[in-house]
Amino acid sequence: MNWRQYCSTSCLSMSKIKRGVLPCENCGKPIERTLNQISPHNYCSHSCAAIVNNRRNPKRKPLLKTCLSCGKQFKKSIGNSKYCSMKCRGRAESKYTIQELINIIKVKTQELGRVPARREIKESDSCRKFFGSWNNAVIAANLQPNRSDSQRMYKRTNTKALDGHLCDSISELLIDNWLAKNNVPHERNTPYPNTHHKTDWAISIKNRKTFVEYFGLANDSPRYNRAMKEKIELCRKNKISLIAIYPWDIYPKNLLEDNLKGKFKNFLNN
Repeated sequence: MNWRQYCSTSCLSMSKIKRGVLPCENCGKPIERTLNQISPHNYCSHSCAAIVNNRRNPKRKPLLKTCLSCGKQFKKSIGNSKYCSMKCRGRAESKYTIQELINIIKVKTQELGRVPARREIKESDSCRKFFGSWNNAVIAANLQPNRSDSQRMYKRTNTKALDGHLCDSISELLIDNWLAKNNVPHERNTPYPNTHHKTDWAISIKNRKTFVEYFGLANDSPRYNRAMKEKIELCRKNKISLIAIYPWDIYPKNLLEDNLKGKFKNFLNN
């Protein structure tokens, strides 16, 4: 009666699956596909599919333009850019030459006695277009740029003093060692009242508290100057004596002994 008989349900299931064997379009390897998986293009792997697709659609070469300033070729992007970079655009559109801008910065530095800020020079926009940034222009004039509010003020150099205190710089290490050698009792990183600020050292003698701060970056960063003024004001409000030490008090090192003796004379007498 033309019945199909199977020994198991698995054989029955296999008989219902209709498969076709066809070659891979790239390498010719025979592959099996069910009827619903067969498509106009069949591949044995993603690699073979990528090879054929890359052959059919080769990578397009980028459209290049020539910079009107330096002559360098660059990729054509959206827009009508004539220059390969902001530096080339600044050079082409600037009213000044490199040396003229550098001379302007140097003359202003001599007038102020320090490195000028960007807002203090009206040609700063030309400097930024020409050199890429204001700091690059200052460096081109062989000067040290000022730190901005967003920059990290200094890199800490953790060192250990003779009494075991951890110091954040070599300068703090010199001061801490001097205090230890002269038997001035001191503690590190004591917090200011009702604030997140901490003092470099605190000296307590006969219930009298004195804070010692090393202002190593005074007049070097706007952010640091604000923090320095806050600490001075906190000491004034809380009636805490403050001993402020600056770089010129300890450098050169032959001045350290006399300057620190003058600042700590009340504690040395005790």
